[in-house]
Amino acid sequence: MLRLTTSDPGFAEAFERLVSDRRESDGDVARDVSAILDDVRGRGDVALAELTERLDGHALAQDEDWRIAPETCRQAFDALQPELRAALELAAARIRAYHAAQLPEDRDYEDDTGIRLGAVWRPVDAAGLYVPGGRAAYPSSLLMNAIPARVAGVERLVICTPTPRGEVNPLVLAAAHLAEVDEIWRVGGAQAIAALAYGTQRIRPVDVITGPGNAWVAEAKRQLYGVVGIDMVAGPSEILVIADGRNDAGWIAADLLSQAEHDPVSQSILITDDAGFADEVAEAVNRELAALKTAEVAGESWTTHGVIIVVGSLDEAPALANALAAEHVELAVDQPEPLFREIRHAGSVFLGRHTPEAVGDYIAGPNHVLPTGRRARFASGLSVLDFMKRTSFIQLDDAALEAIGPAAVALAEAEGLPAHARSVAVRLGQ
Repeated sequence: MLRLTTSDPGFAEAFERLVSDRRESDGDVARDVSAILDDVRGRGDVALAELTERLDGHALAQDEDWRIAPETCRQAFDALQPELRAALELAAARIRAYHAAQLPEDRDYEDDTGIRLGAVWRPVDAAGLYVPGGRAAYPSSLLMNAIPARVAGVERLVICTPTPRGEVNPLVLAAAHLAEVDEIWRVGGAQAIAALAYGTQRIRPVDVITGPGNAWVAEAKRQLYGVVGIDMVAGPSEILVIADGRNDAGWIAADLLSQAEHDPVSQSILITDDAGFADEVAEAVNRELAALKTAEVAGESWTTHGVIIVVGSLDEAPALANALAAEHVELAVDQPEPLFREIRHAGSVFLGRHTPEAVGDYIAGPNHVLPTGRRARFASGLSVLDFMKRTSFIQLDDAALEAIGPAAVALAEAEGLPAHARSVAVRLGQ
């Protein structure tokens, strides 16, 4: 774990190294992914079957080996313990309500020259949702991806998920039933992203691909952007906690580890104005790790990528937070609003001592698919807009064209595009 103090002479250089560290895939991953994409594009289902058997130990022989039936998802939902089913339903309802409020409005108006202008929003026809398997089999992520797509009006929802040795998390199936997913395919990795983008003999292509995944999945989405739309290129998870010394050190330690347990290359950062409290949190992290089932992963993440920064005053924290542009930012202070007003770059912000980041992962309502790797400088979390596109429209009559047409002709001629100018001029009788 790295410890920095803003008053130290070498702080600026050390902090710049921290900001510049992306903790993401290297050139070898990019080359491997490129080869997989080409293979799936060229050989379709044959390539998918070979890769799935080699990487996941699951043979795609019969039709039932390729897809998970809707009835199987319904049975998984019905089999849930009542308390867990209620929790899943509550999460879905809150996610749906929050995202319904994001739906954009069409515009249709006439300006002072009599020109009709506006824009209409329409959903994409089909969305592909990637759901990781193995360590990262999260039903919450399925809800966070599928529900905004449904709210946006997407008609066809397709899931790809790896099923190592044929096994699948029943909670994922239950969530798929709750979200009314149309298709679930037993393929994962970069090859699944290729299948969704290009289509194969069995899997029809989609328009947008969203959802978390490992370095190969993220790289596949990056390379296929333009063939399809994507939510973002996601890297390892990260959390930044800004906390004063009046917090419970155990609470803050638990918050830091809540992201560290995702992946050995996840990053947890604490900024505090109390050096003694920093020591208490470091000790509390060690205590928490001793009792944590995910201690091996969380411990490696904290040891290798964890950071504590001691500042002279929390007034320094927003500038540091904006440079880090973290996925999650907790403001664990009595009055978070002044700090919040200064935070310009963050995926999502959690205000006050009683708002742990984990409530956002599951139940609060806002989407937990958020920009990582400092991309919150220019990107936002997943929303209904990721599954929609805007089409503008224009309507002129004779008088309107007379009002603005000559300017269009002048600009077209100035740009050396006479056919552009001619298409307007002929309507003006020129």
